[in-house]
Amino acid sequence: MIRVLVVDDEWMVRAMLRTILQAADDISVVAEAPDGTDAVDQARRHHPDVALVDIRMPGTDGLSATTALGRLPHPPKVVVLTTFDLDEYVRTALRNGAVGFLLKDATGEEMIAAVRAAHAGDAMLSPRITRRLLDTFARDSEPGTTEPAQAEAQQRLLALTLKEREVLQALADGLTNADIARRLHLSEATVKTHISRILTKLELTNRVQAAILAHRAGLNR
Repeated sequence: MIRVLVVDDEWMVRAMLRTILQAADDISVVAEAPDGTDAVDQARRHHPDVALVDIRMPGTDGLSATTALGRLPHPPKVVVLTTFDLDEYVRTALRNGAVGFLLKDATGEEMIAAVRAAHAGDAMLSPRITRRLLDTFARDSEPGTTEPAQAEAQQRLLALTLKEREVLQALADGLTNADIARRLHLSEATVKTHISRILTKLELTNRVQAAILAHRAGLNR
């Protein structure tokens, strides 16, 4: 059973998310929180596997919550929720270790898929904005530094084997582990091993950061 913490300042949103998620037979909402401070307290108490965290909340917002949750001894995988598909705060949250990004108007199926993907170690970006988000990250450098940033990213990728580069390219295309396995004719276990090695070699925290680096290097263009 996947244990979920729902964090949003609006009780109606929390109630909606609880209803949607608990319709899945493999998901249980173990706690709710109205802000980031309470989210950390609830995470310490209930040890959720995944936290759905609203970015914009009064008091302790989702950015602070994402960072604080990541510092716990057994941190949950954080999927950030937002109304805006290119919210600058979302980009910061992903840099701070969030593993997924979901719009609040996503379907119930997408929300359930996001929780399952995060729990399985996959990134979950709203399908409608994955490419736009990566494009934004790729351009997110000071004027005149685009070429050096790309050259630096390409240099880092030299540490990877050919197969690891193929896996990284598929990951940057937004594919799940299962999709990567089908594309490259590998087992999911092998894909997970490759991704683990990629993150270690590139000194990254999660696959979203790996996708951003790959896109900046031009690997998936």
